[in-house]
Amino acid sequence: MKTIRIGSGAGYSDDRLEPALEIMEKGNVDYIVFECLAERTIAIAQQRKMKNPDEGYDKLLAYRMEQVLPLCSSEKVKVVTNMGAANPVAAAKLIKEVAEAQNIKGLKIAAVVGDNVFSEIDRYSEESLLENGRKIKDIRSSIVSANAYIGAAGIAEAFDNGADIVITGRASDPSLFLGPLIHEFGWSMDDAELMGIGTMAGHLMECGAQVTGGYFADPGYKDVPELWNVGFPILEIDEKGELLLSKLDTAGGMVTESTVKEQLLYEIHDPANYLTPDVIADFSQAEVQQVEKDVVKVSGGSGKEKSGYFKTSIGYKEGYLAEAEISYGGSGSVERAKLAQDIVSKRLERANVKIDEIRYDLIGQNSLYKDDLGQGDSAKEVRLRVAARTVEPEDAAAVTREVEALYTNGPAGGGGIRTSIKDIVSIGSILIPEKDVSVEVFYSEVL
Repeated sequence: MKTIRIGSGAGYSDDRLEPALEIMEKGNVDYIVFECLAERTIAIAQQRKMKNPDEGYDKLLAYRMEQVLPLCSSEKVKVVTNMGAANPVAAAKLIKEVAEAQNIKGLKIAAVVGDNVFSEIDRYSEESLLENGRKIKDIRSSIVSANAYIGAAGIAEAFDNGADIVITGRASDPSLFLGPLIHEFGWSMDDAELMGIGTMAGHLMECGAQVTGGYFADPGYKDVPELWNVGFPILEIDEKGELLLSKLDTAGGMVTESTVKEQLLYEIHDPANYLTPDVIADFSQAEVQQVEKDVVKVSGGSGKEKSGYFKTSIGYKEGYLAEAEISYGGSGSVERAKLAQDIVSKRLERANVKIDEIRYDLIGQNSLYKDDLGQGDSAKEVRLRVAARTVEPEDAAAVTREVEALYTNGPAGGGGIRTSIKDIVSIGSILIPEKDVSVEVFYSEVL
């Protein structure tokens, strides 16, 4: 029975590259998947593209491909990634340039597009964001991006047509893994059970080291060996959907029933109805079994017919975020930090600085849980953080200036000031009909 192996190459944009390269060298994998895109990162990428039409892809694309392409060629490992972000076509062009600079030949690169529906956003002006109920028409002037979560069809098509590297924009995370399965096994996308199993496999793999113990680790309670050397997972799956999760023997971390179960439920609101563009996946009957050290079998995945709608992320500007921090140490540090907070608060009020929202944190004292874990001034050092959301940049600047003024205007002993002002890009979601999205695949070759 045909079996393939897929490695996880990344769980987020700035993830480590070393574990992916080790999998490509030693893991005997057929594919490796770099999942590097989040909702806010694609909105920021879209802003970069608006400034320069030749940009908008992941900022680490060249760095990764310079090291990945030689192994892609020598080890015959196919690559899937969403590092195309807001501009998969430009990303494919860059990959070709990297390959040519390294004198690597015989690669076919595919760019999957269609997720960008920004130009059609006015069609959905009466739609409301699922998160806060705001209508598209009310935030229209602030919208900077609109990207539908497309599915696995374009990825599978690209591999059917001989692609070695497939780069997408906003594809659903599990779809990056499902696409190769559809291609390799000839699975029908109307087979909800197989689509559900493939989606479950992709979901387990999409976050990199989370399933090999990374986010699982909690010293003394959930110990993980050699976390400093944690490896990424490897999926082995056959045409019937029987799947095993493992890692390299030389890598740190672990693959256990517990690490797998935590990842299986990660970000899943309803395990029986996980909505994706390919299927409504059902993980509710999944069974997890340790078959040997660092090898776990997962079975029981299923699915129901897809909804016919694509979740679409809307990125929109919502003012500015001003942040400023200052540290106080030694005796009375908590009291001095509280006095500094009071000073900043009163001065902002006196100057009538227009602030939509502000919070003060005593990092090391109450920044995570406020006062819910009890109070006490026993800290030997504390860092005051002031964060404010404003409509105008001038008001954001006023917040940071007041914290900087604490240097010489007291209280005593403040230092290590850090300030920043950033655009706020908020993210909301709407559902749009699948029929409104046209997925296309563009190809280029390194001859």
